[in-house]
Amino acid sequence: MRRVTSGLVIIAAAAALAACGQPAAPEGEASASAGETAKAAAPAATLSPAKAALLASLPAPYNTGDLANGQKQFQLCRSCHTITEGGANMTGPNLYGLFGRTAGTVEKFRYSEPLKAAGFAWDAAKLDQWLADPRGFLPGNRMSFMGVKDAKDRTDLIAYLKVETGYKPGG
Repeated sequence: MRRVTSGLVIIAAAAALAACGQPAAPEGEASASAGETAKAAAPAATLSPAKAALLASLPAPYNTGDLANGQKQFQLCRSCHTITEGGANMTGPNLYGLFGRTAGTVEKFRYSEPLKAAGFAWDAAKLDQWLADPRGFLPGNRMSFMGVKDAKDRTDLIAYLKVETGYKPGG
């Protein structure tokens, strides 16, 4: 019996660590909506013509991004971030409209001082650096996520975010 209990504790600890190392949404704040959860679970292969055209219009290498893999990589992020227009801020800010937005400026989200003072606009290159090593890219930020180490996974994730977060080419 003791061995079974120890095994269950290890499994529970591993599951908790898999949630990107972030605490759950603060009490009283909304978590991802049922619609957003369903959207995240929907296969990326069922792209609308508009989203397929947007993907094709992205600069290389994002225009060849594997959106199914990008969606899979976003599972690492969704315990802390939403991506739908008007979505809730959670432990991390809503990412809708991310590209072109000045870092640290989502309304009603409490950012760390380094992010508030960063002064840059999010683009694919900045996001790639951030995703590779959030703490190394901007020391002192509060994001405890360890990063996405594989470059192809980051490319696919960025392509997915561009398609899903209201990105406007040339904007």
